[in-house]
Amino acid sequence: MIFWVTLARNGSSFPPVCGCGRFIMGGHRRVEREKEERQSHTEVIRRKSSTQFMAHRLLVRRIWTLSVKDLRCLPASLSSFSTSLRSSTTPLSLLSPKRTLPRSLPHTSRREVSFNVQDHEDFTERVINSELPVLIDFHAQWCGPCKILGPRLEKAVAKQKGKVHMAKVDIDDHTDLAIEYGVSAVPTVIAMRGGDVIDQFVGIKDDEALDSFVSKLVGQ
Repeated sequence: MIFWVTLARNGSSFPPVCGCGRFIMGGHRRVEREKEERQSHTEVIRRKSSTQFMAHRLLVRRIWTLSVKDLRCLPASLSSFSTSLRSSTTPLSLLSPKRTLPRSLPHTSRREVSFNVQDHEDFTERVINSELPVLIDFHAQWCGPCKILGPRLEKAVAKQKGKVHMAKVDIDDHTDLAIEYGVSAVPTVIAMRGGDVIDQFVGIKDDEALDSFVSKLVGQ
């Protein structure tokens, strides 16, 4: 316990004394000394951390430099690896066209020999003004025999190899054309050359009759 004693002697006062009679003269100096020691210790720790950071940075830079040198040697091995892959995949690429070509051929032939009439103007341009003979297939979506005759007629037209075209006319969409050409039942097939009607039939025919009908239109 500390007692503060003030003696009025000649108007002056003495510094505080402890219970055992000693004067506490260096209290403030000791505090300042401890503060300086803590600051110096902190500075040592900061310098040590900075040194460790610099060492770690140099180590990372060294590793990065070595990694870049190693990567420069990779393209040769990668090229040989890609070459081996290319040689191994070549037989597969050669086989793929054989699988896809047969599937696309029927669609190509159908697009060439037949088309759907869009309107009266399209009919005039592609049928009446056609330089090649044209078979006009008047049909309807609800007609069962039309669905049987259509593929057979396309097959007969395809045998002529581009010498004749086939136009498909839906009578529900183009009633004016059906009335103009006197279509009273479906399926009705009209053969036209140079804008003139050459021949026609109503109903279903077998393959031989269809081949004969198309050949007659072509002139064979």
